[in-house]
Amino acid sequence: MSTPRFAPYLAKAEGDLARACALYWWNVEVSAAFYPSLHCLELALRNGLHRTLAMAFDREDWWQVAPLRPDGVGKLAEARRKLTVRGRPQTPDDLVANLSLGFWVSTLSSAYDRTLWVPHLHRTFAFYRGKRRDLHTDLRTVLLFRNRIMHHEPIHHRHLWKDHETILRVLGYLVPELAGELKAYDRVPELVRQRPSR
Repeated sequence: MSTPRFAPYLAKAEGDLARACALYWWNVEVSAAFYPSLHCLELALRNGLHRTLAMAFDREDWWQVAPLRPDGVGKLAEARRKLTVRGRPQTPDDLVANLSLGFWVSTLSSAYDRTLWVPHLHRTFAFYRGKRRDLHTDLRTVLLFRNRIMHHEPIHHRHLWKDHETILRVLGYLVPELAGELKAYDRVPELVRQRPSR
C-alpha cells in the first residue's frame, strides 16, 4: 500500500504501525460485510424504479419517452457504450442492469419531483410515508458510502451503525421481507463491535 493511502490509518492509530495495520484489515473486513445489504438495496431500488417506470410509460424502454434531464441521458449513453464495448445486446434488461446507482438515485432528486416522483415513482416505495427530499438525502448518503467501499476508501471514520441503519430502513421501504431475510447474512453488527481498540 502506498504511503498516502496508508496515512489515514496511521493517523487514526496515532503513529502506531501495528494498530494502523489492524485498523486497515478491519476496514477491509467491515467494508466486505456491507456488501450483502448494499447489494440488496441497489437491486431492489433499480428493479423497483424500472418496474414502476415501465408501467407508467407502458413500455420496457421507458427512457425513450420519459422526460430525462441531460445528465440522465448522458448516463444512459454511458451504459450503452459499455454494452457496445462488451459486445452485449442493448435490450432493455441489459441496459437497466448497466445503469449506475447514481442514475437511479438521481431520478428521486428535486429535478424530477413533478415529472417522475409525483405522478409515478412514489409508488415504488409502498412503505414510505415521508417526503421525497428526505428519501433522496438517504439514498445520496448510501450512494456516497457505497462508492467509498467500492473504491477501497477508508470507512473506519464513519458512523457505521447509522450507515447500516439507513441502508436497512430504505430497503424496508422497498421490500420489507427482503430486509428481514437479509438479517441471516448480515455480519455488519458483529464486525462493527469487533473494531480494533483505540
